Amino acid sequence: MANVTLNVTDNQGQAAGTVEAPAEVFGFSAEEVQAHVPLIHQVVIAQLAAARQGTHAVKNRAKVSGGGRKPWKQKGTGRARQGSIRAPQWYHGGVVFGPTPRDYSQRTPKKMKAAALRYVLSDRANNGRVAVVDFKVDKPSTKAAIAALSPITGDKFTTVVLSRDNIDEWLSVRNIPTVHPIFADQLNTYDVVTAQYVVFSKEGYEAFLEAKVEPAVKEA
Repeated sequence: MANVTLNVTDNQGQAAGTVEAPAEVFGFSAEEVQAHVPLIHQVVIAQLAAARQGTHAVKNRAKVSGGGRKPWKQKGTGRARQGSIRAPQWYHGGVVFGPTPRDYSQRTPKKMKAAALRYVLSDRANNGRVAVVDFKVDKPSTKAAIAALSPITGDKFTTVVLSRDNIDEWLSVRNIPTVHPIFADQLNTYDVVTAQYVVFSKEGYEAFLEAKVEPAVKEA
C-alpha cells in the first residue's frame, strides 16, 4: 500500500499539479476493496435504515371509530356470524398486522464506518475518479463551477467535498443537477458509493485530511 497521487486542476479544468494522498485513506488495492464489499454494503444499508422516519402507522380494529354494536343477532338470519362492522373483513374495518411506528436505525461502530469510507474512496481513486479542484471563486457563480467541473466529470454524478469556509463554492455548485455538495466533516460512505466522481475543493481536501489522518497519528 503506497501513497496515491491525485490530479489538481484550476477553475478552468486545466492541470495545476498533483497532490499526494495518504495511503491509509486512498491507497487500498482493488483486491482489498473487493474483499471488503460486505462491510461497505452493511454500512450503506445501516445508513439508509437510519434515514427512515419510521412514523408509519395504521388503525387496527381497536382504534377504528364505531363498530361497538353487533350488526345482527348470532343465529337465525342465515348470514355468517359477525361481532362488529369494524372487523378486518369489513369495508372500513381495522387493518391486520399493519405497520406500527418503530426505529429502523442499526448500531454501526465508528471504526466500521471509517473503514468503509476508506475502502470506497480507494476504489474511486483506483479508477481515477477522485480529483482536487482549486475553484478560486470570489462570488457565487454556477457557470464558473460548471467550467471547473465539466472537464473532469462531464455529466456524471459527482459528490463535491467542500470545507466549511467554501461558502461561495457551495452556492456555486448547489444548483447543478448532477452535483451533490457536502462538507468535508460530513463525507460518508453512501455519498461516495452513489457518486461516479468525488471532487474535493482544495480547502475541502485539506480539511478532510486534517480530520481523518491527524487523529490516527495522535492515537499511534
